[in-house]
Amino acid sequence: MDAVTRLFHARKARLSQSRVLLFAMQGTPRQVDVCPIWTEFPEHAPAMNSMRPSGRRESGQAMVESALTLPLMVFLILGTLQLFLMLQGRLLAEYAAFRATRVGSVNHGDCQAMTHAAILALMPSYYSFLGGAGGSPGQKLANAFAARRDNQYNGATGRANRVSMPDGNHTGAIVWIIRDSPLATAVPNEDALFDQFDNPAGIVRLETRLVYWFPLKIPFANWVIARLTMARWGWRDYTNQNPLMQTQRARWTQGPPSMGLEGLIREEALRRMNSEQYVIPIHASASLRMLTPVQRRFFQTQNCAPAPEAL
Repeated sequence: MDAVTRLFHARKARLSQSRVLLFAMQGTPRQVDVCPIWTEFPEHAPAMNSMRPSGRRESGQAMVESALTLPLMVFLILGTLQLFLMLQGRLLAEYAAFRATRVGSVNHGDCQAMTHAAILALMPSYYSFLGGAGGSPGQKLANAFAARRDNQYNGATGRANRVSMPDGNHTGAIVWIIRDSPLATAVPNEDALFDQFDNPAGIVRLETRLVYWFPLKIPFANWVIARLTMARWGWRDYTNQNPLMQTQRARWTQGPPSMGLEGLIREEALRRMNSEQYVIPIHASASLRMLTPVQRRFFQTQNCAPAPEAL
């Protein structure tokens, strides 16, 4: 054993009571006293860096993991809320189609009465009218209906105004009501079927289809769900690259133009999406026997405005 080694062990024995590294219960350093023997004999010093926690590296890793997972977690939470609201809208759309058809059957097929019945039935799914102070629930419902009786959302375009409006930036029609039967061209003059109303040969059924333009109002989730829906239905190209795997790239291409009702719904949905009005068209239908005679004055057009006629 050389002299340096003997001197090293002697100094080490004398400094055995020196304070070295104290750690708190959480594992973070509270006090560090480096033994002077290591400064005098650095070649025998242990690797102190390996004894210290790599705080910066762990912090950086946590930040990267959070940056990757946080958007997904936010979408899962917000997307779940939006999907439950869509389910509510789907259930109320079925009820609204029945209510509109029922009201039309007892009002000679009046489009205005049918539209108002549908708007009232759907209101809980797109506007919470019971919130706020003042007035009874009936008065609040009447005020909310009065702002939308023209079958238009009570919103405003532009980022500066959408926050203060009840329906955000949604300004389009709430529902489209399509009357498949009876045909407007086959409706006789008024009172022509009055004497034959109870005759089985003169039974007329009111068959309607309702398209509910359900508004997606949950931020971030509305944009994602709307884009996914458009791509899934083939209404818009989606060829973006997977940010997590550069070798993967989506190749969802737009389908051929559709005719009839589907094509018109597609055009309307794309028009609203281009103006950042994210909606999902929900379909429902109902059929009831006419309980009042069909009147031509309520069938000047086949469908109830603003539903298009070219169907």
